[in-house]
Parts: sequence; C-alpha cells; structure tokens
Amino acid sequence: MREVPVLPAKVSAVKWIVTRCLFGIVAVLVVSHYSPGNAWSEDLHVWNEGDVRVLRSLWIGSLPPLPKDPSNAFSDNPKAAELGRRFFLDNRFSGNAKVSCSTCHRPDMNFTDDLPVAHGMGAGTRRTMPLIGVAYNPWFFWDGRKDSLWSQALGPIENPREHGLTRTQCVSVIAKYYRKEYEEIFGPLPELSGQDWPLQAAPSPENPAALKKWVFVPREKRDAVNRIYANMGKAIAAFVRTILPGESRFDRYVAALIKGDKNTMKNTLSADEVMGLSLFIGKAKCINCHNGPLFSDGDFQIIHVPDPPGMPRDRGRADAIPKALMDEFNCAGIYSDAPAGDCDELRFMNTDVAEYIGAFKSPSLRNVAERAPYMHAGQLATLSQVLEFYRDLKPEQRTPQLDHGRLTDKELSQIEAFLRTLSGPVKVHQP
Repeated sequence: MREVPVLPAKVSAVKWIVTRCLFGIVAVLVVSHYSPGNAWSEDLHVWNEGDVRVLRSLWIGSLPPLPKDPSNAFSDNPKAAELGRRFFLDNRFSGNAKVSCSTCHRPDMNFTDDLPVAHGMGAGTRRTMPLIGVAYNPWFFWDGRKDSLWSQALGPIENPREHGLTRTQCVSVIAKYYRKEYEEIFGPLPELSGQDWPLQAAPSPENPAALKKWVFVPREKRDAVNRIYANMGKAIAAFVRTILPGESRFDRYVAALIKGDKNTMKNTLSADEVMGLSLFIGKAKCINCHNGPLFSDGDFQIIHVPDPPGMPRDRGRADAIPKALMDEFNCAGIYSDAPAGDCDELRFMNTDVAEYIGAFKSPSLRNVAERAPYMHAGQLATLSQVLEFYRDLKPEQRTPQLDHGRLTDKELSQIEAFLRTLSGPVKVHQP
C-alpha cells in the first residue's frame, strides 16, 4: 500500500491558516459587495420603477404651486404678506409686550422652538408646530381645530397662555401703529372710540372679564372689530404661506436618480442613508403617514404616545371636530372670503368623534432632525427614541398604518440616518 506523505505539523498548520484567511477575505468581499450598506456597490443605488415613482413623489421638485385659499382674498398679496411679517414679529401684540408669533416660531430655528411645550405668557400643553410648508395643510394645529391658515393665526393671540391679548386691543395697536399700511390693503379703519369702546374685550370663555365687556359692545362695533381681527389673521397668513422648504440632500439624490447620474447619487447619500431610505418606503412603511413632498399626509393618527406626567388626557382631534365646525372664523363663516359651497374640507370632514380620540396630525418630516423634542407635547427627546417608540408598539396598537415590521437596531439607525438627509434651508418666498 502506497504511503501518503505527511507534511510536518508546522507546514500543515501554516497552509491551513493561509487557506482559511484567503477564503475569509473572498467571503467578506463577496458579501460586502452584495449586502446593503456598502457605499461602493452599484446595486445599492439601483431602484425599480415603482420605487422611482415613490421617490419622485417625495422629491421637492414635485411640490406643486402654493394652493389658493378661497377663504383669504389677500393670501397672495405682497403688501399683505409684508404687513403680516411685521405683525408676526411685533411683540406689542401681547399682554406683556414681550411675546410675538416669532417667540415660539423662531426664524432661526425652522420657525419652531426647542421646548417640549410652547411658552408665551405662560406654558402651554402642546409642542410648537413647525411652519415650513403649512400653506399646503388642510387643517391646522396638532388637532386640526382650524381649517385655514389665517384662522389659525388668530387662535394664539387671545389665548392667555400665549399672547394674552384681546381682539379690541389688537385693533387699537393696528390703528395706532399700522393704520396707513392696513388701510392701503383692507380699506378705511372705522372709528371705534367712545364710551362703548372697552379696550380689553373679547368673546373668550378663558377670559371672563373680557367676555363680560364684549357682551356690552354694540353689535355693529363687534362686527367691525371681528373684521379687522380677521384681516390681521389674513395678513399673517399671507406671510406664513411663503415659508417653504429648500432643497435637501435627499432631493439632490432623487434629482440625480431621475437624470441617471449614478456618480452624484453615490456622492450624495451614504450607504446607511440609502438603506434607511429603502426601509422608509419599504419594510418600515413610514410612508403610510409621511408621504408627498412634505412627508406628511396631513391626516390624524392615534399613535398611543402617553401624555406627559401631570398633564390631563389630551383627546386631540376628537375635541377639535366640534371646535372647527363652530369656529366663527372658519371657511364657511361670515368673515371668510370663500364663495358659498367652496369649503370642501369643512363640508366633507369626518365628524365621528369616537374615531379620533387621542389622534394627532402627522407632521412634516422636512428638517425633522433640527427640531427636537418630538410628538405633540415633546414627550420624546431624540429621533432614535421616536423610532424605538414606533418599533416597540404593543401588538394591539399596531394598526395597518402603524405596523412597521420587525426592525433591528441597525435598521433604526439607518432610518434615522436617512431622516437627517431631509434637512435643508428654509426659504421665505416673495408672493
């Protein structure tokens, strides 16, 4: 029988080690080339036709022109927008002469702030919402209790925790400091002085003293005050509707994808960011609620985030439905400029209160990484906490809208990386 030569132990061990190392190197190269997360893989930047359609729908280039607001005849008036900008920045429209719209909607912070809840004259109960692209919204505030941007602008002014001012005081400030500009846009200011002209009067249940004075103001003067007050809101809305998102890295990536510029795509988003984008529109199904160029469906969802400790239960949209219907400044009201029957959102709104208990608006994700904390009352401090919250929902809380699949920690970090690519400049456009 022929003997098989046996190599010395040392030589065999060396050969085995070399062979295993070579095998390992080849395996790593093969796996890394074809696995997600490799920045130089061509496959990472290849999207099927359906994905391209989705990505194009999210692209800022797909943002349509500003929608018309039938309830605000001055929404695209440049002079109204300039007057509204001055109103927005003027702290004389507050009870302590220290609060303006820009106190909470800071221009240097994406027109929001970094507080868990808004703080004007006092602390509120909800987070300051961002103003980027809000002109595209059908409903306003976290709960949608206002159906127009100009009506929304009026709400905080008479809120004692925000501006703490009455509408008669607003009229007095306008007459004293803005008469010329106001009259050039809206027409002559009526004479509202005299014994029956109380300085601090408003139909506000939160301010009983002002409400009592309001009751004794003659009807024609109340109507005149309301019209001036409504016009103030319309001017502010004309300004706020010009606050729009600028191009982000995500948008540059999609623009390159549309052009077939693979080199720019690879140089714009990292591997983790692209994988996060793939998860966002795919497995994680974030796009269920955060879709369109503003990454929001504008609708209301029950997401089961707990109320902050010490705060009462916030019923969200459920309590807002009757408020929107009864609002004297809604689209169908006498201070609206909309023709009869031209208020579709209000006419066809879902009024099933029980369906919306604890529901809040899906906010835009544009510049989301720049505006911590998160949720309607700032309950979550970081984006990673938000993503973990959604992943860890209880089975009974996982509606089809909120079922995000079994996401790993790595996948959550990739989604967060993608969300950070949505940051871009905030632009104030001239109408």
